[in-house]
This record gives sequence, C-alpha cells and structure tokens, in this order.
Amino acid sequence: MFGFLCSTRLLLLKRRTTQLGFLHQNAFFIVKSFASITLSDSSHQQQEGQEEEHSFTVSYLINSCGLSSKSALLASKWVHFENPERPDSVLNLLKENGFTNTQISKLVRIRPKVLLSYPEKTLLPKIEFFRSKGVSSSDLTTIISSNPSLLGSSLNNHLIPCYDFLKSVLLVDEKVVTTFKGSPGADVANNMVPNIELLRQHGVPHSKISLFVTSFPRIAFLNHTKFVEAVLEVKEMGFNPLKTVFVLAVQVVLKMSKEKLESKLELYKKWGWSKDVAFLAFKRNPNCMALSEEKITKAMDLLVNKMGWPSAHIAKNPTILFLSLEKRIIPRCSVIQILLAKGLVKKDLGPARFIIPSERSFLERFVIKFQDDVPQLLNVYQGKKDLEVGSQSEKLRSPQRYSNDHTLSEMIPKVVSKWSCT
Repeated sequence: MFGFLCSTRLLLLKRRTTQLGFLHQNAFFIVKSFASITLSDSSHQQQEGQEEEHSFTVSYLINSCGLSSKSALLASKWVHFENPERPDSVLNLLKENGFTNTQISKLVRIRPKVLLSYPEKTLLPKIEFFRSKGVSSSDLTTIISSNPSLLGSSLNNHLIPCYDFLKSVLLVDEKVVTTFKGSPGADVANNMVPNIELLRQHGVPHSKISLFVTSFPRIAFLNHTKFVEAVLEVKEMGFNPLKTVFVLAVQVVLKMSKEKLESKLELYKKWGWSKDVAFLAFKRNPNCMALSEEKITKAMDLLVNKMGWPSAHIAKNPTILFLSLEKRIIPRCSVIQILLAKGLVKKDLGPARFIIPSERSFLERFVIKFQDDVPQLLNVYQGKKDLEVGSQSEKLRSPQRYSNDHTLSEMIPKVVSKWSCT
C-alpha cells in the first residue's frame, strides 16, 4: 500500500513538473519573442534615424555646398550631421574670408570633414597664419581650395615648422608659398628635413636645392628611404652634384618606375638609339625619359623620317624633343627645307643649330638674311604658304604661328635694321 501511494505521488509530481516545465518554456518563448520584437523595433528606429541623418547630410551637401548628387553621396561616407549648425558656421567663415562658392564646393568635395571643424578654433588661426606671411586673399583661397589638407594639418606641429624650414632653404616668402601649396602633406621631420640635408651632404649647391624644391615640391619631399636610393643611383651614373642635371635626374628617377624607364628606352631603340646613346641623351637632359610616347614619336617622325636627320643628332640635343611641333619645329623646318633645296645652307646643318636658338636669332640667320633670294620665306614661316620643294612627296604644313601678325611684323624691321648695319 505504501509502495502504491509512493508510486502515485511520484507520478503526480512528475506530471506537475512536466506541466510546470512546459509553462516555463512557454513563458521563456513569450519573453524571448517580446524582447526580439522590442530589439527589432529599436534597431529599425535606429536605422531610420541613421537614414534620416544620412539623407539630411546628402541634401545639405547638394543644396548648401553645391555638390552634385554623386559627389554628395561619396562625401556623405565621410561626414554625418543631424543639423546645419556646425557646417553653416564653417561655410560662413570661408565666405567671410573670400572663398567663392566654386572654391567652397571644391574644398568640401575633396575634404568633406572640413565641415565638422571648429571654425574659430581650428580654421581661422591657419588662415591668419598665411595672411601674416603676406599671402593675398586671392592666393590664399586658391591655395587652400586646391590643397584642403592644409586645413586639416596641425598649425603648430606641421604648418609652422614646415613653413619655417622652407623659409630657411628658399629665403623668400613668395617661393615658400609657391612650394608650400605644392607639397601640402609633406612630413617635415621624416622626409623634408633629411632629404634636403642629404642633398647638402652630397655637395648640391644651395641654388640647385632651391630650384629643385620650388620646381618639384612633391618629389623633393617623398619618402626618405626612396629619396636616398634615388640620389645614390644618380650619383653612381656619374652625374655631377654641382650641376642642375643632378637634381633633374633625381626627380626623374623618383617619378618614374623602372618599367616605364625600360619602356622609354625600347621606344628610343626603335628610332636607332643604342643604350649608350640613350644614356648620353639622359645625361644631357634627364627629362627626355619623362616625355610621352606620343610626343617622342611625332618629333622623331618629323626630324628623322621627313627631314632625314640621324636620330643620334637628336640624342646630342634632346631639348629639341621638348619644343612645340606646331609653334616651333614645323615652321623652322619648313624654312630650312627651302634653303637646303636652293643650296643656301649647308647640307650638314644639324637641327640643334636652327631649332634651339631664340626667335630673334633664327629670324636673323635664316629668314631676313635670305629674303632677297627667297621672298616667300616669311610667309612659309608664318604658315601662310604650303611648302612644296622639288619632287619631294612630303609636304610640311606650317600652322598659323600667331593669331595676328603684329608681334612678328614689329620684330622684323628691328632685325632688318640691325642686319643692314652689320
């Protein structure tokens, strides 16, 4: 009997426990479901808030900053604001300091985070610093809108040290400003100072360093390790640190990859330059390796194929390749081709002797001197007459050199007068 009662109580207890467990499970499920719904609603509300904030930011960038829809969407990845208070204060400060709507739009497009700046605390001191150095309002707005990172740089830790160091190298504020706007992100301590010191250690004169820095500010302040490698490579090539070509070679080596240099060498090989000849040209004017393939091909085609000069002549004077085909090379070649056909100049006349000289010198030696023998020379030079010489199938067309003739017509009487007196 006792055993039966115990068994019955155990069965009832088990059943109650099972029922309670079921109730607990249901309760847990209800609570969990409620929590899930609550979290989902909260997440949804948060997402809606973010979308609303993002929508406001995009709208502001379009309507207040003048950005296109595409630019505004891209910029909104970097900035978010719920109200216009902060960005309005930034725009007002910029406008008060002479920035045009176009410049502001450009500045915001390049550096959207400027809209989150504290105008009086972070922006105005930098503007006042540049003004204290004599930078005009027009120059200031141009410099900053083109290099917005200047507004994001620390005044005390970057801008002032950078400016002071450049002033010690360049001496003149105007040169410092020109260089400064060309190298807004330069690392003063790690790149700028050691790069300049390295050039000094290798004996590069102050004047050449100044030229290098003002002409190629971004190159001059590249990573110091790469800069050391370039300087040593150029020195091993035999360039003289006392001459301008040394720093020119450094900037070419830093600017161009080995693959690009090899590509240019292969192109020059097609025009008959050996490696030794190409190296000779590089030592005379390192930038000949930085010219575009199109520029090289057009100049070589005219000088080698049409005019018949050996490509080695150009290697001796690679500066020829930099000159304008339309404004200089073609008009002068047109004149020389006539003079060659008439036997008025020697056949071994190299291109450097008439392409490189100044305008006045060319007129004196090759146009005015032979006007009585060839009256049409001036018209050919000015592009008013096509050149057809003998049975030559090629015809060079000299484009109109001047939009009007007053520049040349004013120059010629002076040259003629000078010529008649000699």
